[in-house]
Amino acid sequence: MNNKKIFINPVWTNVCQYNAVEVGKNVKNFKVGDRAVGANSVPCFHCYFCKRKEYSLCENLQYLNGAYAEYIVIPSQILKYNYLHIPDDLDYKEAALVEPLACVLHGIDEINIKLGDTVAVIGCGPIGLMFVKLSSLKGARVIAADFSEYRLKQAEKFGAVKTINASYKDYPQRIKDITEESKGVDVAIEATGYPEAWENAINMIRPGGQVLTFGGTKKGTYFKIDCVKFHYEEIKIKAVYHHTPYHIKKALDILATRQVDGSEFITGEYPLSKTIDALESIGRQEGIKYAIIP
Repeated sequence: MNNKKIFINPVWTNVCQYNAVEVGKNVKNFKVGDRAVGANSVPCFHCYFCKRKEYSLCENLQYLNGAYAEYIVIPSQILKYNYLHIPDDLDYKEAALVEPLACVLHGIDEINIKLGDTVAVIGCGPIGLMFVKLSSLKGARVIAADFSEYRLKQAEKFGAVKTINASYKDYPQRIKDITEESKGVDVAIEATGYPEAWENAINMIRPGGQVLTFGGTKKGTYFKIDCVKFHYEEIKIKAVYHHTPYHIKKALDILATRQVDGSEFITGEYPLSKTIDALESIGRQEGIKYAIIP
């Protein structure tokens, strides 16, 4: 196994976190019994984009695909650069949130949220709720939009001061109407992956505002934009994909220091044998996240 390491997987939600049960002979930073958490990918650090420190655009991004298994082998590059020791006082289930939180941190870093800004978050699934939480921590006034009243209630718990049900066709205008002078929000964050939501985000922004298109769409999909609005109102649109090693480390630190309480995102647990039930519960929008316990 050389530079590879085998772990047993006691918990899984989004990211790998394990107790090490076997360690390759060239592994120096972990030993058998260590609690570890890591990312699902690693950049190569030597391609065109990596040299520019744009690691999420790495041309040779190595992924660790697969989930819901009792054991997994971690490739050496991922282990070396994107695996960390779980602090003693951080639960496995909370450590499992490192990867999605790292993606959200990457998005937050790419937009300029100022103290007192009004931020709209479209979509209040786990990722959207993380955006609500982090935007609130930055001192923003957050407005959340979703079709689910359950999720909107959760958004309030994570810091949203206003919620709007997205089933209203005019919900972008309803959001604008509750901003200062009805000008629109300073920042709109799209967290659904639907082109229509991208368009709605642009339509609720104030002149000079920022739009973060975070949710990934299906291949071959497009969205429309009013070029006059885009140009003359100086709208800024930013797309963000994935995470970086920096954001993985930062996410673990934020969870460990309880700046974000990971337990608030975990609705419950399912045994490995009932993984399908857990996924169906999420599909019915019952809860936020579930931990799968082998």
